[in-house]
Amino acid sequence: MAATPSPADAPVSGRHRVAVIGGGSAGISVAARLRRAGVSDITLIEPSDTHWYQPLWTLVGGGQAPLHASRRPEGSVVPDGVRWIRRHALAVDPDTRTVTLSGDAELTYEYLIMAPGLQLDWSDVPGLAEAVGHHAVSSNYAPEYAPRTWELIRRMRSGTAVFTHPATPLKCGGAPQKIAYLAADHWRRRKVLDDIRIVLVIPDPAMFKVPAWSRVLEKVAARYGIEVRLRSEMTAVDGGAREVTISDHTSGTKETLGYDFLHAVPPQSAPDWVKASPLADPASPQGFVAAHKHTLQHPSYDNVFAVGDVANLPTSKTGAAVRKQAPVVAGNVLDVMNGRSPSHRYDGYTSCPLVTARDRMLLAEFDYDLNPTPTFPLLDPFKERRTMWAFKRYGLPPIYWHGMLTGRL
Repeated sequence: MAATPSPADAPVSGRHRVAVIGGGSAGISVAARLRRAGVSDITLIEPSDTHWYQPLWTLVGGGQAPLHASRRPEGSVVPDGVRWIRRHALAVDPDTRTVTLSGDAELTYEYLIMAPGLQLDWSDVPGLAEAVGHHAVSSNYAPEYAPRTWELIRRMRSGTAVFTHPATPLKCGGAPQKIAYLAADHWRRRKVLDDIRIVLVIPDPAMFKVPAWSRVLEKVAARYGIEVRLRSEMTAVDGGAREVTISDHTSGTKETLGYDFLHAVPPQSAPDWVKASPLADPASPQGFVAAHKHTLQHPSYDNVFAVGDVANLPTSKTGAAVRKQAPVVAGNVLDVMNGRSPSHRYDGYTSCPLVTARDRMLLAEFDYDLNPTPTFPLLDPFKERRTMWAFKRYGLPPIYWHGMLTGRL
């Protein structure tokens, strides 16, 4: 029998064995694994009735996939036997083991899985919240804007296109670059690339944190004639004037660029209620949840684990990272339930599928130490491949829906 949501006005009472906050890829994957292991009392807290496969949004913005392919009803992915409470989490008190919910509700738990994901801080860049969705500004980081990205790319024939990357940690750190390459390749095929100035703004000192892939991406950018602004970020947008302010953190200078198309990626952080909770890591300016880098257990509360984007871990925040984190968290929760110390370890594995053209991709996989960890060791991971692009477009979505979310991967 499929999971059904509790009515929004239903009373929430009693002690729940396991509470999972967040019904995205991380929360669903861990809940599914715990159910497969025989845990019978699991409660999922998730207000949304839609589940998104977010890695597809880059291809939506690049005109290579329809938005509806990334969307399913939340109820269809909640594991059988898991109670789904459709309310917002508002606060957590790990000392009393309680979660405050919208609608003046509260629940208690024995074990807590923190998986609420990130929030998009549009208002942290002056003018961005007002401009996005208008004034030739779009962003693949929200489903309501991703189709607009493609419309703007498709209509552009000349002028200046600016692609930005925030200075905060973000989900899918390669996505701000990928859409620039997809757009450039489209313009090249339409024979208008020479009439378009492309500016890619990156806050880091290199195009990618792993030097070998960074060198490949430098060549990709050069191939399209992209101006790469390292150690720089977008700090203001004037939608009415179609101008974006770029701050150079090396020189301390600011430049105002006129644009005809702006793909803007907002700063990102933990949800505000997480930042205000005792679970937030004091070392994280964005308020991410403190977690042991290998066990994902909270350092102060041994019955609390963090998984996915909200966890303060020194690795890139990707769905591929969640795929490796989920079995570690599920296994360690079971260990703690049975009076054992956590025995499962996460090595920091993450993966960035770097789309470099409309039919080419690099698959960058690495661990905490930035060592390449290729899934296909016989293939050169530093070569752009059509097969890798096909894997992302047609292979990964069914693996996600039918493998990862069901606890089978």
